[in-house]
Amino acid sequence: MIALIIVIVVIVVLALAVVASYNRFVSQRNAVQNAWADVDTELKRRYDLIPNLVSTVQGYAAHERGVFEEVAHARSVGMAAQGPGAAAAAEGPFQMALGHLFAVAENYPELKANQNFLQLQATLSDTEDRIQASRQIYNSNVQQFNRRVQAFPSNVIANMFHFQNAEFFQIDAAQRATVAEAPKVDFSAITNATYGQAPAGYGQGPAPTSTPGAPAPPPPSPGA
Repeated sequence: MIALIIVIVVIVVLALAVVASYNRFVSQRNAVQNAWADVDTELKRRYDLIPNLVSTVQGYAAHERGVFEEVAHARSVGMAAQGPGAAAAAEGPFQMALGHLFAVAENYPELKANQNFLQLQATLSDTEDRIQASRQIYNSNVQQFNRRVQAFPSNVIANMFHFQNAEFFQIDAAQRATVAEAPKVDFSAITNATYGQAPAGYGQGPAPTSTPGAPAPPPPSPGA
């Protein structure tokens, strides 16, 4: 009788342990999915900014058709990506294309002083920061989930209920090397210009003060 009771207690304890482990897996999987939804939202927010950014640059450099097509193609691939792996694979080409677009803008001082262009780039900079923050949270959740999928004894429960490793959202080494070669834009300068502090080389700020007798710069900005 005592032996039977012991067996029953052991079975109950094991059952409760299995239920607790399963519920924890479900909770962690949901955390991974929710974190990815946040990343995906920020990625879509960034992609939505690109057409206006390209349109603004086209107003000054319409002949740079190859760059605009590169950006449009990279954006379409990124928007069509499903899941962290595909989205990560699209990041390298997209960042490279965006770098080429910014390099074109560097050749046009009037464009760099354009308030709409500055605001778009400042918003893009903020969005990139949000993407990075969301990516770190997502990858942290993935790491914790995958550790339990692989470690004993939780891997027994993972195998029983078909919990599998989640994908990280990260650019591989080859893509990182390619992106590192892309032209960079100083977003701190963009932010300063957007809020009225004109950095060196950015020409006229958004709130200029007229100086009598000073030579007039190219239209449409009056005064210097």
